[in-house]
Amino acid sequence: MRAMTRVGDDYPGQGNGANSLHLATAEINLPILICLLGNFYVLKRGQPVRVSNGGKAEALLSALALQSDYCVSRDGLLGILWPNTHSELAVQSLNSLVYTLHKRLGDAIGGAAPVLHADGYYLLNVEAGVGVDVACFDVLAQMGDQHAGAGNQSAAVAAYDRALHWYRGDVCAGSDLHAVLERERLRARYLALLTHLADYHFSEGNYAACLDYAQRLLDKDPCREDAHRLIMRCFVRRGERAQALRQYRLCQDILRAEFDAVPEPATTTLFDTVRLHPDSV
Repeated sequence: MRAMTRVGDDYPGQGNGANSLHLATAEINLPILICLLGNFYVLKRGQPVRVSNGGKAEALLSALALQSDYCVSRDGLLGILWPNTHSELAVQSLNSLVYTLHKRLGDAIGGAAPVLHADGYYLLNVEAGVGVDVACFDVLAQMGDQHAGAGNQSAAVAAYDRALHWYRGDVCAGSDLHAVLERERLRARYLALLTHLADYHFSEGNYAACLDYAQRLLDKDPCREDAHRLIMRCFVRRGERAQALRQYRLCQDILRAEFDAVPEPATTTLFDTVRLHPDSV
């Protein structure tokens, strides 16, 4: 398998995110996929490829992929890629970069250019089959919302779970305000999906699955007291009262270390209930 864009990064097929990425990409048919969630990848027909020009190619594709319309003005790209270069030289470098990407990836989309240039703007050629993992995550999450709104919880859960496979980590690209806001939006969406799935499985009595999703929520945000409380309830329902009490102490320690704060009254009340009346949990 070929090396990835950034030397030293795990590629799909290695590392903890490999299974999730393989499960996710198996359900789509995009000849070119730009991945921004977790590490930066470019997949061509499902296989990782080395994109020439290193960091500039990554910066170009990331800048386009982070926009909702996958489109950025020429001046905007020049400011990102060559902020201190003479305009004419920067334009030549940008056109050369776009041409190199065409040579490297175009055969996957029938010879079409993966990046188009029109009316002073550069854009991803989504019509030809260039996709972005962020969009795949969003689409599946929205499908889940639609199913949930229609009262079809099982279909909603299935869509949400498929969306989670795409989220291998926070958006890795960009440091400007738009990138920061998009990173936080997607992170919040990911946490909301984990919360929904954890709550659903608790309501179904599937405590093992609930613990898995709640723990993943804490892995991303250790201070989420709702997740700590849900884990405590799961342990009690499984007959593991001592473990539930330890979970409270863990929550207490994390909040003290992180914010010099104490647990919310709801968390403390649950702790007392587990300690004195576990049968009522």
